[in-house]
Amino acid sequence: MSDIAQEAWRKYLIQLQVHPLRTKAITAGCLAGCSDLIAQKISGVKRIQLRRLVLIMLYGFAYSGPFGHFLHKVMDIIFRGKKGSKTVAKKVLLEQMTSSPWNNFFFMMYYGLVVEGRPWGLVRSKVRKDYPSVQLTAWRFWPIVGWINYQYMPLQFRVLFHSFVASCWAIFLNLKARSSVAIKAA
Repeated sequence: MSDIAQEAWRKYLIQLQVHPLRTKAITAGCLAGCSDLIAQKISGVKRIQLRRLVLIMLYGFAYSGPFGHFLHKVMDIIFRGKKGSKTVAKKVLLEQMTSSPWNNFFFMMYYGLVVEGRPWGLVRSKVRKDYPSVQLTAWRFWPIVGWINYQYMPLQFRVLFHSFVASCWAIFLNLKARSSVAIKAA
């Protein structure tokens, strides 16, 4: 690792220790923004939709980072002092039964109402139609991420890890949506 990268990482770790909530919020916002920027480019947008980019970054900064910060703190309180595979499995199950459905629902509502600016009726019907398949897909992927997160990541890195994987997941979903549109057009 270069000296510049090592120094940047050292400073990041200091900020994570001194200002954990702020650092996780900024990190989640930046990663969400990078993900949306890549997704827009992959989808063939000629000009970057700056409003969309800023609103996605705002979601990461104001909601995703802080939510993850407090979720992992609460999980450590609930399972204080408990270790091992059974505890990790319980954490993953609890997360998948509570925060996963809520986060998917909340993001779909935020994206429809705020990012796309659609009326309530359209967003509500889109969420009713798409939410079950979105949640079922999430339950196929995110438990693995949750297992890795709870089993191997120290508490201070869990939001960073989750935000990074979420950024990659968003790019994947965008590619999938784009390819299904291309297949329907052909």
